[in-house]
Amino acid sequence: MSLIVHRIGPACTIQDQGREGYLDQGLSRSGAADLRALYEGAALLRQKPDLAALEMAGMGGEFEATAPLRIALTGAPMQASIDGSPVAWNASHALAKGQRLSIGAVLRGGYGYLHLGGGIASEPFLGSRSAHLAARVGRAVAVGDTLENGPDKGEAGMKIAAEDRFGGGALRVVASFQTALFDGETLARFEATEFRRGPRANRMGMQLDSDGPGFAAKGQLNILSEVISPGDIQMTGTGNPFILLPECQTTGGYPRIATVLPCDLPRAAQTPPGGAVRFHFVSLEEAVAVHAAWLKDLARLSSRVEPLVRDPHDIPDLLSYQLISGVVSATD
Repeated sequence: MSLIVHRIGPACTIQDQGREGYLDQGLSRSGAADLRALYEGAALLRQKPDLAALEMAGMGGEFEATAPLRIALTGAPMQASIDGSPVAWNASHALAKGQRLSIGAVLRGGYGYLHLGGGIASEPFLGSRSAHLAARVGRAVAVGDTLENGPDKGEAGMKIAAEDRFGGGALRVVASFQTALFDGETLARFEATEFRRGPRANRMGMQLDSDGPGFAAKGQLNILSEVISPGDIQMTGTGNPFILLPECQTTGGYPRIATVLPCDLPRAAQTPPGGAVRFHFVSLEEAVAVHAAWLKDLARLSSRVEPLVRDPHDIPDLLSYQLISGVVSATD
């Protein structure tokens, strides 16, 4: 079973949770920009969250099912329809052979996800199916490709209430290796400043703009390159912060003022252009507790899935359903 790609946005890639253990060889993790969306899709399809899905940056595409197939739609809400009939986001749906799924532009946020029952069964590389375009691992999905799925069984027609993380907001951070190089006044101003997502953003990182002067560290020109990771906030020579994302480089010499907690990285990555974010420092002990709570929350997502009630106006074959089964006569 598979989906044939008839139309596709310019930055759609296959992503799972990424590959770990290759930083020393210059290869960063990659993986989904919004990890929570992978877990939401897995909960909707009752499957493991380590399966691969299609990550759609800003724009989706049009896909044709070659056989009956289950799908789920999560992440940034996008316009979606099956054979022209609108379908719900944050929900799972059944596709019959020959039906076409159309996914348009994002309505809020930046990254939407298309999940297949059984996951996308592309060829793994170093233990992951994630594309890493900056490292030339894999490539963007193109017209004419087929998205094959793995073994699957189960039902569709489920929904989940998604966490609203598509408009920016507060991001919790911990001190990084160079935080101490920024004086107290600069750190206080950093925490009090409202930033806006700038025009320079991709899966490597996102630039933030703000009013007023930039941010600089003492002796920042003498910092040696060292290991960095997604979530690190680098201060460039212009004083603009960059939040590093899944395809970030593995080393860097710009001073890092703080690191975004993993649980808040989906909110950071889903911030739309011009969206506002603020930073709030937490202690390492608080960060550990917050992260543990987040992992427990992800594990409980499947308990929050419930049946999707469809509007009868959106069911073109409504009369084919058995609508009166179980009716009892009021006179018997």
